[in-house]
Amino acid sequence: MKGMAIVAAVCAASFCASAAAQSVRVEAVQYPAWLERGGYSVPLVPGTALRANDAVRTGGNARAVLRLAEGSTVKLGENARFRIEHIEQRGLFRAALQVLAGAFRFTTHAIAKHRHRDVTIKVATITAGIRGTDVWGKATGERDLVCLLEGKVSVAAEGSQPVTLDKPLDFYQKPREGAPRVAHVDAAQVKIWTRETEIARDGAAAKVGGDWRVIASKFRRRDTALALRSRLRADGYPAQVLDEKNGIFVVQVTGLDGEMAARALMANLRGTPGVTIPSVGRIGAPGR
Repeated sequence: MKGMAIVAAVCAASFCASAAAQSVRVEAVQYPAWLERGGYSVPLVPGTALRANDAVRTGGNARAVLRLAEGSTVKLGENARFRIEHIEQRGLFRAALQVLAGAFRFTTHAIAKHRHRDVTIKVATITAGIRGTDVWGKATGERDLVCLLEGKVSVAAEGSQPVTLDKPLDFYQKPREGAPRVAHVDAAQVKIWTRETEIARDGAAAKVGGDWRVIASKFRRRDTALALRSRLRADGYPAQVLDEKNGIFVVQVTGLDGEMAARALMANLRGTPGVTIPSVGRIGAPGR
């Protein structure tokens, strides 16, 4: 019952009309990924509205794309942990975000560059003040890093004086053991870095309006179908049970962004106990 309660709360938040609830929205997900809220964990689903104290966690080879109300996006790479500390939109958009682990990219798109904002992103031990820019960063066991791709950003490690980065491809890093420093990176390395936060063309990705699905299994017993649904949801996949009205219960994951994404997700599910002869198809297609 507790699990159903958090699912209901997340769904309600997704359609909440308040400005606070719509300040951050999940735009796309490459599974597996989770939303952590109020001590519970559920699969991260495109369209969900995020709020203060929510955390997002991605698994191996996973990604997430979050859209801020003022027009910026936050992209998360695999094995990332991200938290919204504070967010509000009352004339001036304000947000305090945390990257606890993994790679991220914060991008202010052209249409939003002249809007006023006060956004800080804490990358483990580094705090970056964002005004309208494009930055990439990563928190690892060895170091924390923020790289400027475009614009200007103020950065500072804990206990150190702030530094302003205003030259593209300059980056600020703080080793776990050692003093922070500024260095320059070449475009080839940045291209490698930024791929870590992009949804892969052949990834198991879902988006709002995605019309492909994966059928994991079909059962004649509802409790067996519910057991598989619970297992897949715990693994970071938003599984549902569909009653086909003929005594068959279908365990499925919907919202996939095309056939390639559905096949990638199907490959992810192979080997999961209870998943037998999975298949893919467009939602609503004949025979599907």
